[in-house]
Amino acid sequence: MVALTLDGKVAIVTGAAMGMGAATAKLFAEAGARVVVADVDEKTGREVVAEIERAGGVAIFHKANVAVAAEVEGLVKATVERFGKLDVAVNNAAVSPDTHPLAEMDEAQFDRVIAVDLKGVALCLKYELSQMIRQGHGGSIINIGSVSSFRPQPTNGVYVAAKHGVIGLTKVAALENGAHNIRVNAVAPGAIDTPMLRGALREYNLTEEQFAPQLSLLNRFGRADEVAQASLWLASDLASYVTGATLSVDAGYVSR
Repeated sequence: MVALTLDGKVAIVTGAAMGMGAATAKLFAEAGARVVVADVDEKTGREVVAEIERAGGVAIFHKANVAVAAEVEGLVKATVERFGKLDVAVNNAAVSPDTHPLAEMDEAQFDRVIAVDLKGVALCLKYELSQMIRQGHGGSIINIGSVSSFRPQPTNGVYVAAKHGVIGLTKVAALENGAHNIRVNAVAPGAIDTPMLRGALREYNLTEEQFAPQLSLLNRFGRADEVAQASLWLASDLASYVTGATLSVDAGYVSR
């Protein structure tokens, strides 16, 4: 039986300074991967690396804005220079959703959300796939979508469009790269207890007890580590026949 392990693997996790990205980086290191913690927040990102190292794992920090092609290319290059290869990538970096109805759309906010949440995933795929193809021994890429990849949310039109696009990119990447034994999947989190969600609760003056039942059949918010577990399975050899799929981690929100 194949064990759930990433022993010998090298993984990039973007947006890994906090929330789901940090939880994923820590879990991957615990599972045996050498992890590149990528983020624009150097201070917090290095704290994640230090925590991984204290637990006996191997990790480095690399500062990168996923919306800038040269920085994504540099991220992949630095990973290979340090660890010799790239086996796994989790494209998690994202910015907060927009807050305006489409009739009042803020163009600067539109550009920022699309640049990071959609273009950023596309750029990561470009350079990660190119490296994995050159290596010739396959790989696994996980793109982080959202329940907004499937369900519209009022005043979040741009974010909804970006997250729908992430699923489309995932399917195309899987279709194009199966012959290279590169698996590309997505994880679609629901209401996960992260700094981003807590900020939204404060903005709308809501509590978890008030809001969670609207978003979860389990009447609670999810934990970042629960999303990380889904990414770990998709990254591992246990998911060796899974590609082009989206795994919802949303306590049934999309299904109801």
